[in-house]
Parts: sequence; structure tokens; C-alpha cells
Amino acid sequence: MYKQLMTFQQVSRRMLSTTANKQVMNRVPQKQKMFQEDNGIPIHLKGGATDAILYRTTMALTIMGTAYVIYELVNAALPKKK
Repeated sequence: MYKQLMTFQQVSRRMLSTTANKQVMNRVPQKQKMFQEDNGIPIHLKGGATDAILYRTTMALTIMGTAYVIYELVNAALPKKK
């Protein structure tokens, strides 16, 4: 039992003490410059095509969800006659 506990401690230390091998380039200044630029594009669309797709998907899901809720409310308010 003690040997298993010591092995577990070594493995957990090794996992927590590892460092990243790659250096990641800091892109924050570039993103700040892009988002602070005054070019007439709304802030939620300045990220490019990905932002536009995410925005349209979110709006479509919101509209479909709202329509479904209204449909279910109407069904609950006006039950079918037997």
C-alpha cells in the first residue's frame, strides 16, 4: 500500500511540474489594435468570418427558440377538444 502511495505521489508531482515546451507568441496587442480601430464595423463582427457565422447561428437559434416557446404557450393555453 505504501509503495503504491509513493508511486502516485511521484506521478502527481511529475504531472504538475511539467512546463510547456513551446513558446507561444503574444497576439494580444494585435487583437487590441484590430478591435479598437474605428472602421464602422460593430464590435461583435470585427473578428471576421468566424464572428459573423457565430453571430448568425446565435440569432437563428434565438429566433427558433422564441418561436418554439410561443408555439408551446399557445398549445398550453388552447388545449385541443376531444
